[in-house]
Amino acid sequence: MEPLTEAQRASLRRALQALERELGSLHEISAGGAAPVDLDEPIGRVSRIDAIQQQRMVQANRASMQRRREQVRAALRRLDEDEYGVCVTCGEEVGFRRLEAQPEAAFCIGCQSARERRA
Repeated sequence: MEPLTEAQRASLRRALQALERELGSLHEISAGGAAPVDLDEPIGRVSRIDAIQQQRMVQANRASMQRRREQVRAALRRLDEDEYGVCVTCGEEVGFRRLEAQPEAAFCIGCQSARERRA
């Protein structure tokens, strides 16, 4: 695989910055849904259980968004340190097409597949 060109790096930087802003906005918007369910609120038992379940789903989604946002920030740091586009495990090129699809990717396809098999 070939190293990233400057144009590719610039395009991926813009994509990462836009993704970081989008994830930040979504995280802020979802804050209300993650608030604790008021157990003293006069609603039925089934409605309360449903509200608690929805709250937990929102909390899980927020945690997932936060992890991805941290991955995006790490990718931006790697870009600044001229280490972006190189697998953090094996040192091989990650590849532009993979980075276009998932700009925060830190691993080549082979290393990512191995990580997923172990998990």
